[in-house]
Amino acid sequence: MKLLYITNGINGSGGLERVLSIKASFLADEYGYDVHIAGLNESTTHLFYEFSSKIKLHAFPVFGNPFSYLKRYVSGIKKLIQTIQPDVIIVCDDGLKGFFIPMIIGRGKPIIYERHVSKSIEIRKNASTLQKLFYRFKLKIMDYLSGQFSAFVLLTQSNVTEWKGKNVHVIPNPLSFYPEEQSTLINKKVLAVGKQSHQKGYDRLLRSWKMVHEKHADWSLEIYGKKDSSFGFERQAEALGISKNVHFFEPEKDIEKKYLQSSIYVLPSRFEGFGMVLIEAMACGLPCVAFDCPHGPSDIIQHNVDGFLIKNDDEVAFAEQVVFLIENQNTREKMGKQARENVKRFLPESIVQQWDNLFKELVQR
Repeated sequence: MKLLYITNGINGSGGLERVLSIKASFLADEYGYDVHIAGLNESTTHLFYEFSSKIKLHAFPVFGNPFSYLKRYVSGIKKLIQTIQPDVIIVCDDGLKGFFIPMIIGRGKPIIYERHVSKSIEIRKNASTLQKLFYRFKLKIMDYLSGQFSAFVLLTQSNVTEWKGKNVHVIPNPLSFYPEEQSTLINKKVLAVGKQSHQKGYDRLLRSWKMVHEKHADWSLEIYGKKDSSFGFERQAEALGISKNVHFFEPEKDIEKKYLQSSIYVLPSRFEGFGMVLIEAMACGLPCVAFDCPHGPSDIIQHNVDGFLIKNDDEVAFAEQVVFLIENQNTREKMGKQARENVKRFLPESIVQQWDNLFKELVQR
């Protein structure tokens, strides 16, 4: 069976690219699918993540003013589909344009939409009245167009509350790795992974870390992810007097090694689509502390079993649970062991099987 994934690009270091590299490669290598991936404005070289050599990568440029961009987008997609002749088309684009693909190409072939983020990503802090009206209008369009797909796939059960269509399916992200070894949980390091953004909540984490630092100044916080100086997280750390124990790094290809060198994982996000970093940390035997944000952490973490879910925005409670794990090594080890066991449900062989079933079901309709 021939699959065509349509996405913005695959060169980056983000979660969508990571998931696509794992899933598409597994489909090509283990299930024998003929997999094609098309990206916008991207070459097919210098990829951050590794893709199977069996996958065919396509790049088609879209640029210019909105009208030129749209024209190139429509013609590029039509040309690709005519050339490749896929059996199933999968859209991995969290922007608005991806919702229009069934209208662009018609519904002669099964078309799946993968939603990797919460609707909360559309909300902007201090938005004007006009921006709020546009946001509501945009969501109405998305709600209507979501029903035009053969299947609309979400990552968590909690995401289902955002989408009401009869075509909704839930398939979580697959694990990137499940190492034979696990963290010893003795290094005095706490880890966070994700790009610098309002969504990832590092401002909340730094304020919490100041409370942790006051009790355990010998522990350090390491944050890996694409930097953006406009958010001022480094300046915030300096202002809070914790910059000597907080370290910011660019994205790391061998992030597995960083998990294994840490003892606690923290996720301070305001919202998530899933929480890929949580299952990676748990696979390495790390207990996790996360805000119970929409959506993802509550579908992954079992509170008081393999980690802690903290009431969203309660920075004091967040700090208290990190301190608790620092001060209680036995609990740290017990939770880490349970995390490593519980996360097995996200192994690729289990998750990709669900995709295989969906593809076959849609083609046979």
